Amino acid sequence: MLLWQLLRLATVGLCSWCSWLTAICENLIMSTAQIGSPRAATSQLPGKPDEHQAPPNKDKATKNEATDPAKTSKPSGAELKAKAKAEKAARRAQAKVSKEVAKGEAAVSSISGPLGPSAGEVKGGKGKGKPEGVATTTQGAAGRPVVSKGPIPVIPTEPKLTIPECFSHLSIAKRTLITQADKDVHPTVLALGQQMATFTIDESITRLKATLLAFKKVIDSYTTPPGNTLARHLTPHVLNPQIDYLTECRPMCFAMGNAIRWLKLQVSKIDPDVPELEAKKQLCSSIDTFIQERISVADLVITEKAADRIQDGDVVLTFGRSTIIERALLHAHSTMGRRFAVIILDDPYERKGQTLAKNLTSEGVRVSYCGDFGGLSWHLQGVARVLVSAESMFSNGAMYARSGTCDLAVAAKEQGIPVMVLCETVNITERVSTDSLTYNEIDPERSSGAAFRLLYDTTPDKYLSLVISELGTVQPTSVPDLLRKLEESN
Repeated sequence: MLLWQLLRLATVGLCSWCSWLTAICENLIMSTAQIGSPRAATSQLPGKPDEHQAPPNKDKATKNEATDPAKTSKPSGAELKAKAKAEKAARRAQAKVSKEVAKGEAAVSSISGPLGPSAGEVKGGKGKGKPEGVATTTQGAAGRPVVSKGPIPVIPTEPKLTIPECFSHLSIAKRTLITQADKDVHPTVLALGQQMATFTIDESITRLKATLLAFKKVIDSYTTPPGNTLARHLTPHVLNPQIDYLTECRPMCFAMGNAIRWLKLQVSKIDPDVPELEAKKQLCSSIDTFIQERISVADLVITEKAADRIQDGDVVLTFGRSTIIERALLHAHSTMGRRFAVIILDDPYERKGQTLAKNLTSEGVRVSYCGDFGGLSWHLQGVARVLVSAESMFSNGAMYARSGTCDLAVAAKEQGIPVMVLCETVNITERVSTDSLTYNEIDPERSSGAAFRLLYDTTPDKYLSLVISELGTVQPTSVPDLLRKLEESN
């Protein structure tokens, strides 16, 4: 009985001790929960990941981003380079647009009619597009947007001559603005190019002489830069810009091409040890000699030879106006005292034969004038010979002359009338042509999108009788012999 009471008291004490221990543990757990409740609440908000599951460097990266925003916004070297490249491309595009605008404004003066939409179309909403003043966004070199501010310039439509594909290789004279010429072009050459583009200087020999005199002034004003020689620097850096400008204004004739090749050869022959002043005098003297022998003396010899073939009572027919033919006719009439009649068949587009008719009439020559090719066969009746001048002679005997010369030569050949060609050897080329499409030039004044006119034609050798040059009178098929004589004389 006593043992049983002792055991009961021990059990009651143990239970009391366990209850006391349990209460202490519960209080401790509750205190811990209260202390950690803000972090726990924060970590359990919807959409927020648990703090203990986040990467260890996330808090550090977030702190760095918040405390140092300048580092994150600073562009890299590649981005800076791409930005600079995009700005440079934009500047180039703007310069190109400005140049095209200036070129278009120069061409717009020859256009009749409105160039853009009418006021009614604009009000009616036909002209759709972005309004002016709105910035446009394009992709740069690195894929970053490049914003161009301001209105987009409207480029006027430049009139373009529609040429069939078979004529696309032919050239046409252009009125190039002086402001668009190269900075190295001499003022004398600038003026000469404008005269050629407007056909103020038209004949091949006249253009050749004017070109050589202009080059003479260029050479006279030339100064060799330090560290260079005249023979190596003059042609590529001085002469070539002049040649390019003249060619851009109007394609070179064959005589100009021959003379320029000769001039470049003379420059290359200059000894580098020769003083600059002496070398320039030597070149200018060579140009004067070339003009004297190949142009002035050649024209004088050809004039005398052609005049000698005109007899008293002859009827001579010519086409248009040629300076050398005019001199030959006046020499035969005034100097040699021959009495003959002249029929002038004129180009209906240019009417230069009227000037020839006035000059001959003032000297007492009997002249008949026809303004076009109407009644050509009737005008050829009773004609003793036909005199024409050539822009060039090909090595196969074909003649390159003003458009319409071939028709005249064919008609004269059918009636058995001899056709005599007056041509300086500087106009003879080693090239060969059998038609009028291989080498020719389009008339810029009388051409449009519907039709265009060629300035020259090619006459086969079978329709020509004689070629009179300063080196002799030969058959058209013997033109290569003149070139051979010319090489031997040089």
